Amino acid sequence: MSFIQAFDQHGAWRKQFALRLKLLSEWLTDHELMEPGIRERLDQLHSQVKNDKITVAFVAEFSRGKSELINAVFFAGYGRRIMPASAGRTTMCPTELAYDADLPPCLRLLPIETRLQPQSLLDWRNAPHKWERVDLDVNDPKQLAKAIHKVAEVRRVSMEEARALGFWHDEVPEDNPLPGADGLIEVPRWRHALINMAHPLLKQGLVILDTPGLNAIGAEPELTVSLLPQAHAVVFILAADAGVTKSDLSIWRQHLSAVGDGQASRLVVLNKIDTMWDALSSPEQVQLQIAAQRADSAEILGVPLPQVLAVSAQKGLLAKVNRDDDLLKASQLLDLERALSDGLLGQRRRILGAAVAAGVDSLRAETGRMVHARARDLVEQIQELEGLRGKNAGVIKQMRLRIEQEQADFDASGAKIQAVRSVHLRLLKDLFALLSPSHLKAEVSSLAKQLKSPGIKLGVRRAYDQTFDRLREDLAKADRMANEIQSMLEGSFKNLNAEYGFSLQAPSGPQLGSYRKDLDLIEKSHLQYLSLGNALRLAQPEFAERLARALMSRLRVVYDTAVNEVELWNKSAAAQLDAQLRERRRNFTRRIEAVSRIQQAASGLDERIRELQSQQSALNLLEAKFGELTEHLLTASEEEPAEALAA
Repeated sequence: MSFIQAFDQHGAWRKQFALRLKLLSEWLTDHELMEPGIRERLDQLHSQVKNDKITVAFVAEFSRGKSELINAVFFAGYGRRIMPASAGRTTMCPTELAYDADLPPCLRLLPIETRLQPQSLLDWRNAPHKWERVDLDVNDPKQLAKAIHKVAEVRRVSMEEARALGFWHDEVPEDNPLPGADGLIEVPRWRHALINMAHPLLKQGLVILDTPGLNAIGAEPELTVSLLPQAHAVVFILAADAGVTKSDLSIWRQHLSAVGDGQASRLVVLNKIDTMWDALSSPEQVQLQIAAQRADSAEILGVPLPQVLAVSAQKGLLAKVNRDDDLLKASQLLDLERALSDGLLGQRRRILGAAVAAGVDSLRAETGRMVHARARDLVEQIQELEGLRGKNAGVIKQMRLRIEQEQADFDASGAKIQAVRSVHLRLLKDLFALLSPSHLKAEVSSLAKQLKSPGIKLGVRRAYDQTFDRLREDLAKADRMANEIQSMLEGSFKNLNAEYGFSLQAPSGPQLGSYRKDLDLIEKSHLQYLSLGNALRLAQPEFAERLARALMSRLRVVYDTAVNEVELWNKSAAAQLDAQLRERRRNFTRRIEAVSRIQQAASGLDERIRELQSQQSALNLLEAKFGELTEHLLTASEEEPAEALAA
């Protein structure tokens, strides 16, 4: 199965799951079970499935065929090249292809001059008016290709401006671009490009990242320390006839060896195998040469042989356009697509499935507690009313007075429940302060100051180590605080359950210690810039400034994610308590109404008991149906996409 077919199935599976989730939501609303805590869980599940993105980054030295490979795998259906892929350098700036339903099809380009300003790329993303926008006609492949070709545009600037933009360093003349006859330097016109189009794969959550050569002078630090480490798969492209060159190895070691969660997230592609199709060599000899290059490349890069594939992107694209099955087979492009499909999509399905299963379990527990509270109240009412059989009006009146007193006592207990909330909120305030942007900025400030200082930065590695040690300690402290709050919640809920007959259960606490892994990955991705080999580049104020901004924006994402997890935990606990308080107040109202009806009519007692027993039966059916619907969801989260579609 090709990557496109597999991704289609993955997208259809997500839509099918979202539909089942919508039906469950409507059912819960119809049966008055849609409490705020349950809605929060459903919204989280829906967001996980709807917004799941899969990012595939293509990385290589210049002229290895990155853009052609993207054309062959993803855009052959247009019958022509969409990404610029002519001889020489084409993609001059990092280019992201994705889909945002809130925007029209367009190409947005960030001018290279923004490098002279202090904002990070993340900040620029939130300033759309600073980007140049070109509208795209996705139904016109010629116009589409012409518009996207703007990512290859360059400017010619003076040496002074090239130096300010980070494309010229006096200390490393061998890396500087060659000036033209007029003394001007060629630099990219754009710093970053975002392509928004409703391609079927992009609509289903695929994000494609096409990078310029990473070892080029002036490479964007934010690309290598932020965008690449967050990609779900990195496709590293080599020339089949050359294998791993010195510059290829430099890119791999500096930028890619630490990328991803494991070996499965990286694929190495030996492109342009058609250059080895020699009329003087037999097909068997050619295949032996290709196999030898694969083995050598795997050994040099330290990856398993199955993760090194040999293809011809150009012939694969041509074969797809001309519907030439023999040429497509010879290009071996489908082998790469299968590797992406089985490895990347399989991994994402497992991760998403596990997250969904955990969310459904939480939803079950949240709803189950509410159903249990209703069932317990019904049992208490039936027992209370059955105890009135044969009693006179005075006894019934006395019961009404007792229920009203219980209600008054419960209302008066609000201060005790409010005290529990106050302690919880006070502790949470301290936890949020520890994870706040201002605290993070303060922790990183000394490192940022040292990075931005002029000249060779001899002590920056020590400042770097100290900063990450403090950040790890912050997360450890936040984790301890969260555990203390969790213990307090469990104790408070236990007391409230004993005193008021609630069925409160503290939700699982946030696992803030797990974010240490994210810190470790960020630390590792930045270490490359602190080596002796990068001392001269780091001495450049503008480069160090961009590196500091990239570090801060990446750390901010980690801290924001941690804060979101704490907020969800807090909302879940508060919503659960609110739901059971509402149920208890409703129960008092129903009990008083029942006694009033019995006081007014002699036949009211038996009639009310029958009503309550009928409600019990309906509640049992409700619980069974809810179990069936959530089991259907759990089954869907574990199904392979093809199975889900057939269901």
